[in-house]
Amino acid sequence: MADYPLYRKVNEISGGNVRLVAVAPEIEGGMEFIRMAHEETTVSLAHTCAEYDLAMEAFRAGADHVTHLFNGMDSFLHRAPGVVGAAMDSGAYAELICDGLHVHPSVVRAAFKMFPGRIVLISDAVQSAGMADGNYLLGGLAITMKDGRTTLADGTLAGSNITLLDALRNAVSFGIPLEEAVEAATLRPAVSVRVDHLVGSLEPGKRADFLLLDKELNLHSVYHFGQAVTLSK
Repeated sequence: MADYPLYRKVNEISGGNVRLVAVAPEIEGGMEFIRMAHEETTVSLAHTCAEYDLAMEAFRAGADHVTHLFNGMDSFLHRAPGVVGAAMDSGAYAELICDGLHVHPSVVRAAFKMFPGRIVLISDAVQSAGMADGNYLLGGLAITMKDGRTTLADGTLAGSNITLLDALRNAVSFGIPLEEAVEAATLRPAVSVRVDHLVGSLEPGKRADFLLLDKELNLHSVYHFGQAVTLSK
């Protein structure tokens, strides 16, 4: 059940810092939640079996974002385009897990063409990211990480082990132009959750949060609020 009063309580406790809420429009109260919450925060369709028409209704109600495109939703079919087709038609931003496992490189290239200027790169990293192969917990569920792949007991992918910088590198290696990949990892995410007045690009008045990379996209320096951050080895 979509609980708008609970969202309001959490947002109030956070000082109004809830930037995005994910909801499946077909659940009880889902559509009403979208109508009530969309002016306060970005509402994203996620983990949903919604068909095209219902998804379009959700976008008309105020949703304007999709959580990890192609994952956690029905497949995009020529007779049943589902959430993917509705997101494409509605102008919504679409997150993409660019680890080479959740979405095939060919589909990554297709997504950038289907959603011009609207793909948002994400890592979808879970607790095991950066750790050694082994067994971990994800929200109470047992997960296993082996050879860069994190799965549930039944073999289902349970998130990724990449950083957002890895996602950028992967996108470029898949054939996405560097300039577009950088925008998809920086400005577009900020715009999609309404914080582009603070971050997302280097402009006067914004926070000086940025990475320095070489031509091979190796990381050299990290800056936060204009100050260099010491990198751990």
